[in-house]
Parts: sequence; C-alpha cells; structure tokens
Amino acid sequence: MTKHNQTYRWVLYALFTAIIILQNFIPLLGYIPIGPLNLTIIHVTVIVAALVLGPGGGGIVGGIWGLITFVRAFVWPTSPLATIVFINPLVSVLPRILIGVVAGYTFRWLAHKGSSQYWALSIAGLLGSLTNTLLVLGQIYLFYRGQSQILYQIDLEALFPYLLGVVATNGIPEAIIGALVSPLIAKPLLSRGKKR
Repeated sequence: MTKHNQTYRWVLYALFTAIIILQNFIPLLGYIPIGPLNLTIIHVTVIVAALVLGPGGGGIVGGIWGLITFVRAFVWPTSPLATIVFINPLVSVLPRILIGVVAGYTFRWLAHKGSSQYWALSIAGLLGSLTNTLLVLGQIYLFYRGQSQILYQIDLEALFPYLLGVVATNGIPEAIIGALVSPLIAKPLLSRGKKR
C-alpha cells in the first residue's frame, strides 16, 4: 500500500469515527426514539465503513460505536434499558464490531462470486444490520432473562415474545435501511477509491 493510499484510509477512518460520534450525540441523527426503544441508524455508518475499508476497518469503526454505547450506558444512556443491558460489553461492543466483520466479508465473498456490485452491497448491508439486531437481542435474552421483570416489567414467559416484537418493530426496519441506504453511500466511495 502506498503512503498516499494509507493516508486516504486514515482520512476515511477519521471521517467514519466523526460521523459515529455525531450520530451518538446529536438527537435524531443516529437514534430515532420509538416508545421506550430507539430505531438505530448508526449501523449504516459501520456497514459503509466495512464495505469501503474491508471487514477489519468495519470492525474497528463498529468497535468505536460499541465503546461509545458502553460509556453512554453509564453517563448518558439512550434509553432506560441501556443502563441495564449496555453496561455489558458483550452486548454493547461485540455486536457492533461484528456488524463490520459480517458486512465486509459478505461483500467480499459475493463480489468474488461474481454478484453485481449493487446486490453484493445490499445483501452485505442487510446481513450486517441483522447481525447487530440478533446478537444484541439474543444476548439480552441470554444474559438478562432472569431479570426480565426489571427490564421490561413483564414475566419471563413474555420476554421472548417481547424480543420478537422488537425484531419486528426495530430490527426489520433497520435491516431494510441497511440494505437500501448502504449501497447508495458505499458505491460512490468504492468508485472513488478505485480511481485512487
């Protein structure tokens, strides 16, 4: 990698990090409140980073989001649930890292198999988004099902249906956003990168 290309990558890391920070702290830019939960759109930034910088770069940018989520759970939570579930780094950090890893490797694999660039980007965006949703909610169920009365004021039998409801109301729209928006942003950045 030439020094010029390395500098370009560092600029992209800085850009994606700045966007993640802004999305975390400017209302409605990264989280759209819907009742007690938030529809997250920050995952699109992580997915785009993975598509442009590769799985490792996406993992780093996702890790930055995860660390911010972890710290915010203590000092400025995004929801009442965040103070309970996001203080666990397996819930707040690991899924964010894996968004980038899954999206990046999915794109590489599909591109290698000869899929059209748009479809490869779109499917990578969809799977990256679902990775976050399924890991966060799956780990909430795994780690906190014994505390469901505290978390949701519902009994243990109702926790699983509740989490499925969150998948339907938040996870599916987030996945659709990831699949539709990620290619629109990543494709021009990839074209620009190839010209360099």
